[in-house]
Amino acid sequence: MGETAQETVATAARGWVVVARGSVVDIRFATGNALPAIGDSLRIHWDRGRPLVAEVQQHLDACTVRAVALENTSGLKRGTPAEGSGAPVMVPVGEAVLGRLLNVLGEPVDRGEPLAPDIPRASIHRSAPPLGRQDRGTEIFHTGIKVIDLLAPLVKGGKAAMFGGAGVGKTVLIMELIRTSVERYAGISVFAGIGERSREGHELLLELQQSGVLARTALVFGQMNEPPGARWRTGLTALAIAEYFRDVAHENVLLLIDNVYRFVQAGGEVSGLLGRLPSRVGYQPTLASEIANLEERIASVAGAAITSIQAVYVPADDFTDPAVAEIFSHLDSSIVLSRDMASEGMYPAVDPLASTSVLLDPRLVGERHYRTAQEVRSTIAHYRELQEIIALLGIEELSTGDRTVVTRARRLLRFLTQPFMVTTAFTGKEGRSVELEDSIAGCRAILDGEADGWAESACYMIGDIAEARRKAAAS
Repeated sequence: MGETAQETVATAARGWVVVARGSVVDIRFATGNALPAIGDSLRIHWDRGRPLVAEVQQHLDACTVRAVALENTSGLKRGTPAEGSGAPVMVPVGEAVLGRLLNVLGEPVDRGEPLAPDIPRASIHRSAPPLGRQDRGTEIFHTGIKVIDLLAPLVKGGKAAMFGGAGVGKTVLIMELIRTSVERYAGISVFAGIGERSREGHELLLELQQSGVLARTALVFGQMNEPPGARWRTGLTALAIAEYFRDVAHENVLLLIDNVYRFVQAGGEVSGLLGRLPSRVGYQPTLASEIANLEERIASVAGAAITSIQAVYVPADDFTDPAVAEIFSHLDSSIVLSRDMASEGMYPAVDPLASTSVLLDPRLVGERHYRTAQEVRSTIAHYRELQEIIALLGIEELSTGDRTVVTRARRLLRFLTQPFMVTTAFTGKEGRSVELEDSIAGCRAILDGEADGWAESACYMIGDIAEARRKAAAS
């Protein structure tokens, strides 16, 4: 592939900038030149040292293309020479990118050594593996987080997303999942930070360094202050790195994306700059195809899996938003974060009733796990139905059976909280990772009435039920 690309560059179409409007650049080529294909990268040779990279999005006429710059265009002048590369954006992949913080073009931005010029590169644009090669597994991806493993188990090689508004704990949950999965599975992690704050990226880098898992993780960031083209393509750069480890190195990969909604927003900005009319609720008309192009490439093949966990910001906590609904349609597991639970200090603030998984089936997880999960949901749902009556009349007005349900539901909700490793420095509580069997055993003990006489605080922010027993005995 490398030789072909070099031959193409030697005969590359050459042109010049005729219009520059923000991130959108129109480039005219000499008559008779073959126009670069849509999706190809262009190099604009301005006076800032290295060339400015842009990606072709439209053919305006027989001589002119419209491209979206993947870097800041401030200072770009009309008449600046440009040339086609004959290929899409190619980013470095392989072992050399592990432990590094990269931008959308695969360039290190961690002040470390530059990457060697001869390392393998891959296109950010690829098709999903053919259906005949894809492998749909039903193995549980254990996270060590009680509420997820019990009520919304993740599929190894599947796609899961965490939905929530601002400030309910999506990024903290993602950081914990990186830590536990690398330690538990010893695989590769690829993190895509789309539209994230610089502070969050810096904190994540430090956390991974301190926990010792950075050496098995590649970080790709398109930060909030970068142009929309960079944020729009950051997820595809991370995906190209993950696909290399899956297809060439035959390793299992955990792909984390924070935040998919920022990817949608960046696509909307690009769509507006390209002059497309907006569609429903102001989103770009290409919303469904853009999300599908990203999500359908996250697939598993025989012998290697890409497991994806994504954070999704929900605007104004509206789950009927078109972008949120479209992302929902591609998932195996949906983890919904609740603002009400976060306000009560129930962390992780995972809503046990709204969170779902295709894996929660007695034929896949076993009868005991399935039955326990259903009883936990049923008990909590009954408690929520009674909350309005309790608020108006008091718990004393409930029947004996309903009071028992309330007692057990409140202890279940607290048992499903858990201190995280990544929050130890802030909370002073040592993090816990809990095996699935211990989570099931703890919920069964509470459902069977063992904890009815305990203080609720005995079940709050603990690991397994044995820890709750010790706290209850000591109080």
